Amino acid sequence: MLISAPLTLYSSKRVVPNRLFKAAMSERLCSWDDENLDECGKPTPGYIELYRKWGEGGAGVIVTGNTPVDRDQPEAPKNAIIDARLSWDAVEAFKPVFAAAKAYGSLVLVQLTAGGRQTNDKITLHPVSSGDIQMPPAFGMTFAKPRPMTVEEIKVLVERFGHAAEVVYKAGGDGVQLHAAHGYLLSQFLSANINNRTDSYGGPLENRSKILFEIIDAIKAKVPETFILSIKINSADFSDGGFTPEESRLTIQKLDEAGMDLIELSGGTYETVGDGFEALKPSTAKREAFFLDFADNVRPHLKKSKLVVTGGFRTVSGMEGALADGACDLIGLASPLTGQPTLCKDLLAGTATSARVNKAPVKLQMPLAVGQIQEIAAGREPADLSDEVVVQKELAALMEMMVKA
Repeated sequence: MLISAPLTLYSSKRVVPNRLFKAAMSERLCSWDDENLDECGKPTPGYIELYRKWGEGGAGVIVTGNTPVDRDQPEAPKNAIIDARLSWDAVEAFKPVFAAAKAYGSLVLVQLTAGGRQTNDKITLHPVSSGDIQMPPAFGMTFAKPRPMTVEEIKVLVERFGHAAEVVYKAGGDGVQLHAAHGYLLSQFLSANINNRTDSYGGPLENRSKILFEIIDAIKAKVPETFILSIKINSADFSDGGFTPEESRLTIQKLDEAGMDLIELSGGTYETVGDGFEALKPSTAKREAFFLDFADNVRPHLKKSKLVVTGGFRTVSGMEGALADGACDLIGLASPLTGQPTLCKDLLAGTATSARVNKAPVKLQMPLAVGQIQEIAAGREPADLSDEVVVQKELAALMEMMVKA
């Protein structure tokens, strides 16, 4: 099967053992103290257990979830955090995470991010962004009006990405993924309808994307050439005046020239989640994945980078078809692995031909996935959401928790 074939990355020369890629998901399992930022973001036994189980699951690449490089800009409480200002030793804290996740042969990357204007107002009332455009309420959260980052703050942030990558390398990780999708801070710089700056970081695409390449240079200065550099980037924001498919294609070409090993395609933001995915489009339905049509347009322009497409893949036949067509090099899987953490191993062994069908309402699948992650971290089997009886039970528990909150 094509999904079992190894893949050599161009720049780092690292070999991915198979074509299955566990995409990043927010785990929310690390230490947290609302009154003491210094105690936030430490990996816990549950966090380590989660990655041990996903490591056992056999994906060629595992990407850990949202890890802010600025403790003031988490995506959510209980994110893992790598920030030089924290007093605890991040290298020692993350060593057991990588050891557990890599024990079965996977390569492990850490997704590095900053929330920017998408850091909700329960965490900060003073968010920063590329501009001063306020984030509207989303997912039950509200957000304070951001202020534009100063040039000096941008320079500091760039160095924080470099520091975080160095920590990952010293702790035994294989690489990092920059999160430049879904409306987080790097995405906020790319999007013209959010980035209303008039300096060298705003205006034309070359300026709006400059921060990405400064971060890449900062990371390369801290780690060896064998360290994997990756990015998650939107194919489009699906919003008027936002990051467009053409801008994405041009940026991806420059990332390829800069030696990016892996480029994961995604789309949308907190404001547009579900819009533009074209799930009912015949070509999407036939090929399963949401972004394969865009990948078809990008792939001919790449000379070095390998493409990852995440979102929609459920069957071996769909995965094999995408690889055979040359639309992508790696198959990204996210939510299927919260219900079936060893799914990749089963697909590779031929003991499964597809992920189980998730029968929960689409809009509630994400919060239910968070619950499944908590169950895996506690050493329990995650809820089987292909069973309608289980779905109703889980939904009732979710509603009860939301009422209490």
